[in-house]
Amino acid sequence: MLKQRIVGVLLVREGIVVQSLGFQRYLPVGKPAIAVEHLNRWGIDEIVMLDISSPQARLRLDVLMERVAPYCLVPLAAGGGIRTVDQIRDVIKSGADRVVLNTAVLDDPKLITQGADRFGAQAIIASIDAKPGDDGRYEAFVDGGRRRAHLTPAEMAKRAEDHGAGEILIQAIHRDGAKSGYDLDLVAEISKAVSVPIVVLGGVGSPFHFVEAARLPGVCGLAAGNYLHFTEHTATVAKAVLKKAGIAMRQDSYADYRDFSFSEDGRLLKRSDAELEDMLFIHYVDEVI
Repeated sequence: MLKQRIVGVLLVREGIVVQSLGFQRYLPVGKPAIAVEHLNRWGIDEIVMLDISSPQARLRLDVLMERVAPYCLVPLAAGGGIRTVDQIRDVIKSGADRVVLNTAVLDDPKLITQGADRFGAQAIIASIDAKPGDDGRYEAFVDGGRRRAHLTPAEMAKRAEDHGAGEILIQAIHRDGAKSGYDLDLVAEISKAVSVPIVVLGGVGSPFHFVEAARLPGVCGLAAGNYLHFTEHTATVAKAVLKKAGIAMRQDSYADYRDFSFSEDGRLLKRSDAELEDMLFIHYVDEVI
């Protein structure tokens, strides 16, 4: 049985990792390489780095990979402004394991096919940004959520799969930074349309939100951005909550909270006085002769 994985999403804007709020407001976090190091230490399973800068301010993605890949100890995917197979090659050659394509799914789906033929379907992630329209039905967007695709998210996902994408990353624009949980209805709609694995993103504010999405068919990755920046060991705590819920998870961090209890918002609870008393030990000073 495949185990679920926690995916850390780092948004880079003009060379700085940022928190995103509704695809409209951005708060600085720090340098990409440092953010990668933190996620490594805190038990993340995979990192997706997306450059959301304007074309004029965007650093070449292969150059960004050269700067951060040496600090990354887990699989690394990168996206932002990829338009050609040569760019895919350069990004992978510079240290990324996979690439993320968004606008190309609409404007140039053949790029997905070309990339999958050359590097394998597992190397191509199709990113779908979506939110409900005025009529309540979901709409897909490209160009950082600024341009309507005039397709449903399910149609976009199916197009990506048909052209060779090995995985779908679905992000709910309206949940971005809201801390209200994943849009499970949106995820279910995508799950019915495709057979490739799905990674969900947008809205995590508690480790219990991971549990809700992990139980949906087709979901193989639980992604978060802002949530992972707030406190240390968020990925490891999330894994402990998921394991308590009976969901198989990778566990390779030195920290392990599986035997701890958690509050309703997912924070660690203090052990009881009796447990702490049992943990006391006697310290023997080294004998000096």
